[in-house]
Amino acid sequence: MVYRVKRVYDPPAVEDGLRVLVDRLWPRGLTKEKAKVDLWLKDVAPSTELRRWFHHEALLFDEFTARYDAELDANPAVAQLRELGDTHPVVTLLVGARDPELNQGVVLERYLEHHPR
Repeated sequence: MVYRVKRVYDPPAVEDGLRVLVDRLWPRGLTKEKAKVDLWLKDVAPSTELRRWFHHEALLFDEFTARYDAELDANPAVAQLRELGDTHPVVTLLVGARDPELNQGVVLERYLEHHPR
């Protein structure tokens, strides 16, 4: 299984495999047809409180990562995402964030790859 992270605003590609939106909010200005999202798994996204606290500020990213990892430890939606990874060779985690390096998708991808079931 391979997990990838991609901005939902970038054009879909065949190599994306299963496209899973991992944002709690639907991306602004994007129709469902254009997004080509196979599954919207908003329950795996950071809590509203954590998302608002972080606000995509680079200086807060390390602390955001630690807090989001703690949320993921207790989140049953992670198991659903792992099952999707077991049944699809590629799962692309879609995020609406502008920054391709500092977002919940990057944290989630690392979590799935480095934390045992």
